[in-house]
Amino acid sequence: MPQSILAEGEERTLRPGARTPSRRLALASLSFAILLSSLATSIANVALPSLAEAFAASFQQVQWVVLAYLLAITILVVGVGRIGDVVGRRRLLLAGIMLFTIASAACGVAPSLPLLIAVRAVQGLGAAIMMALGMALVGETVAKEKTGSAMGLLGTMSAIGTALGPSLGGLLLAAFDWRAIFLVNVPLGLLAFLLAHRSLAADRPVTGRTGFDLPGTLLLGLALAAYALAMTATRGSFGLVNFALVAGALAAAALFVFAERKSASPLIQLEMFRHRLLGAGLAMNALVSTVMMATLVVGPFYLSRALGLEDSIVGMVMSAGPIIAAVSGVPAGRLVDRFGAPLIVSLGLAAIAAGAFGLSLLPGLFGVAGYIAAIAVLTPGYQLFQAANSTVVMIDVQPGQRGVVSGMLNLSRNLGLVTGASVMGAIFAFASAAPDIATAPADAVATGMKATFAVAGVLIAGALVIALWSRAPARASRRREVIR
Repeated sequence: MPQSILAEGEERTLRPGARTPSRRLALASLSFAILLSSLATSIANVALPSLAEAFAASFQQVQWVVLAYLLAITILVVGVGRIGDVVGRRRLLLAGIMLFTIASAACGVAPSLPLLIAVRAVQGLGAAIMMALGMALVGETVAKEKTGSAMGLLGTMSAIGTALGPSLGGLLLAAFDWRAIFLVNVPLGLLAFLLAHRSLAADRPVTGRTGFDLPGTLLLGLALAAYALAMTATRGSFGLVNFALVAGALAAAALFVFAERKSASPLIQLEMFRHRLLGAGLAMNALVSTVMMATLVVGPFYLSRALGLEDSIVGMVMSAGPIIAAVSGVPAGRLVDRFGAPLIVSLGLAAIAAGAFGLSLLPGLFGVAGYIAAIAVLTPGYQLFQAANSTVVMIDVQPGQRGVVSGMLNLSRNLGLVTGASVMGAIFAFASAAPDIATAPADAVATGMKATFAVAGVLIAGALVIALWSRAPARASRRREVIR
């Protein structure tokens, strides 16, 4: 990545006599933090019917137990990444793990739904810290040539957390009640805290500018909150409220850009976006996340309504993706280290595009077997892309910017997820041409499935064009060297 996008001369040196913890143990602690944040996302979904019954609330009301967590991460992940750059990443990561643990306990004893939603947002703040700084600390934990393998491991742990959530949540609900799905995070959080405290090297002194941009942080948070609410608040419909929120997001974003240009210590150095690798990496990450969310939103409807599968079988088929992701993450990282991140980015995107077009065509021809075959192509492609793209974005970032760049990478992923849940869901409903997708006939749902993943394939083709465009200067430079 070009040197000019990196932070101004920040240099850190180890304190005299500081111990050097095991790199493997340190990487394990970061992986465990990522697993916990993913587990807390997926484990709550399975409890929504129980929460609706326990609090005598509607499904739309209890959905905010999930949304509050996701919105908190989306709004805060860049800001907490920058705070970690300023105050010390190890220190803030430990605080985030402890905050996550305390909030989990508060969720488990919440006496009312509004209070549960509030503490879930606090839990999301802890998860945002864990996500942003877990990735940022990789650069201080592993050698540069092993970055791809480390990113692949983090992707594997995220997939394991996502896959484990529904099954673990179901077991806890069967044995206890909804409170157990939150309380289980308490011992796991304490274990994560002790592991990170023991294994991560102490924060090192920072020289150079370390100011924190509070106005920029607040404006960015306001813009992201308005956008995320516009995409999620009305659950698929798009009316005046949504347009007003989008307008508010654009206004806050414009003010944020103005504030950053005037700030002595900006939250995000806008000059970063002039460089192809970072801008392309964030754009591709958002597009890929949009498509991956479509599999989670559209897949269950297609399997149950078009193919007529029972709920238990739908769950088994849907678990194929996370299981494949868990198995393919580490090998994907090793391929990045061996063949280089730029090549693997393109290969991963090509596989995702093939899988998306496969989801548009194969299930209609071969039923469940066609669906699983397409997922078996798409998911390893996603793991290849994630490991390679994270490596490209993070590998040459200087210490003073690792937190904020990691936060931006997580932010682009989350924006893709909320956009995918709304926009891809709307495409599915529109293409199905049914008043209520939950009661739509099988052929209408099948038509919606074909159209949605045809659009998804086109989006990934666009991401592949971005990947090739971002590598053009490097290829031109190599040609000039050959000519000389």
